[in-house]
Amino acid sequence: MYNNNNSTPSSSSSSSEAGDSVRSSVFNPGEPLRQPRTSPPVAESSTGEVYTESQGFPTFFNSGYQNSSATALKTSDSLVKNSKLSAAAPEFVPSSYASYQDDVYSDGSEGYYAEASLADLVQDFVSHLTTSPGSFEVEIDYITDTLNSWVTTEETLQELVELIYTQSTSVPNFSYTGARLCNHLSHCISLSPSSGNFRQLLLQRCRTEYEQRDQAVKGDETTQKKYHSYVLFLGELYLNLEVKSGKGTPGRADVLLGALKDLLNALFSHPDDPNLICAVKLLKLSGSILEDTWKEKGKSDMDEIIKKIEEILLDARCSRDVRQMLLKLVELRSSNWGRVYTAAVSSDATPDNDPNYFMNEPTFYTADGTPFTAADPEYSEKYQEILDREDYFPDTYEENGNESFCGEDDEMDPEIEEAFERFCMESETRGK
Repeated sequence: MYNNNNSTPSSSSSSSEAGDSVRSSVFNPGEPLRQPRTSPPVAESSTGEVYTESQGFPTFFNSGYQNSSATALKTSDSLVKNSKLSAAAPEFVPSSYASYQDDVYSDGSEGYYAEASLADLVQDFVSHLTTSPGSFEVEIDYITDTLNSWVTTEETLQELVELIYTQSTSVPNFSYTGARLCNHLSHCISLSPSSGNFRQLLLQRCRTEYEQRDQAVKGDETTQKKYHSYVLFLGELYLNLEVKSGKGTPGRADVLLGALKDLLNALFSHPDDPNLICAVKLLKLSGSILEDTWKEKGKSDMDEIIKKIEEILLDARCSRDVRQMLLKLVELRSSNWGRVYTAAVSSDATPDNDPNYFMNEPTFYTADGTPFTAADPEYSEKYQEILDREDYFPDTYEENGNESFCGEDDEMDPEIEEAFERFCMESETRGK
C-alpha cells in the first residue's frame, strides 16, 4: 500500500520532469531573444497537447518531438540570419506591396519625394499669387531672389521664360499678375547671356505666337481659346512692361503697339463670336492707352478699328449679344473711354464745370425717409425742415449725438431717496 502510494507521486514527478525538460528545450530562458518567426506560435494545453493555429486540431507529443523541435529551431535560426528585416526600420512594408513612389520616382534616389524642380517652384509661386494677388508687393522680392538662385545658365533662363509665359496664358485671371511679374523679372533677373535677357527672350516667345495669328483665328475652339488668352496677355504686357529709353525715363514697349493692332485686324478678319468677344475685351482693357499713343504719333489707327467694327455691325453676322457688346464699345469710345477730364481747381469749381462737385457731399433724409443731397434742387428747403424739426427737441440730444434725459438734475422722490439711503446702510453693514 505504501509502495503503491509512493509509485503514484513518483510517476507523476517523472512525467512532470519530462514535461519540464521538453518545455526547457523549447523555451530556454538562457537563449537570447530572436526576431518573430513567420510560423505560428506553439501553445500547450493542460493535457500535454500542442495546438497550432494553422492546423486547428491537437497534435500529441511523441518520442520524436525533440528531434522535430530541434529541426524547427535550426530552420528559424537560418531564417533570422538570412532575414533582411531590421528593428531599426522606420516602418514595415510587406514584400508584395507595390510602392507608389517606386512607380513615380524611379531615379533610385533615397526618400519618398524627388528633388524640387524649377517648374515646381514657378507653379508654387503662380498658385500663391493667383489666390493672393494682393501679396504681390510683399512677396516679389523673395520670388526674385529665389529665381535668381535657380537661373544660373542660359537653359534655365529660357525654361523660366517658357514657364511664366505658359502660366500667364493658361491660368485663369493670371494675365494681369503675370504681366506684372514679367515686368519685375525683366529688371531683376541678373543673368543676361548672349542669346538675350529675360525681356528679350519673352518678346521672342510672344513673337512666335504672333506669327501664327492668321491660322489661329480660323482654328478650332481649342486653338482659338489659346490664341485669345495670348492676345489678352499681350495687352496686359503692353500696359505693364516698362522699357528704359535713352532719356532714362521708362516707357512702354513700342514693338507691342504695332503687334496689338495686327492682332486686332486678324480678329476682325474672321468675325465670329469668340474672336469679336476677344477684340472687345482687348479694347476695353487697353483702348484708351492705344488711342492716346497713336494720337501722340500722329496716327488715326483707332478710327480705322472703330470703322471696321461699324462695318461688322452693318453686316450683322454676329449674334445679338455680341452685337450689343460692339455697340457698347463704340459708345464707350465716343465718351472718351469713360474718362472724366481733370476737375477744375477747388476754388473755381462749380456744379456746372465740375461733374464731381457734389461727390463728397453728405446725404440727408426727410421726415418720410426720402434721401437728398446738395445736388437736389430743393436742398435748401428740405435742409431747413430738418433744422426746424430738431429745434422742437433742443434738449433731447447732446452736441455729440448721445441721448440726454431732461430734468436729470431734479431732486429724487422722497420715497426713492429713503430707499436709497436704506440700501447704502445695509451695504455698509454687510461690508463690516
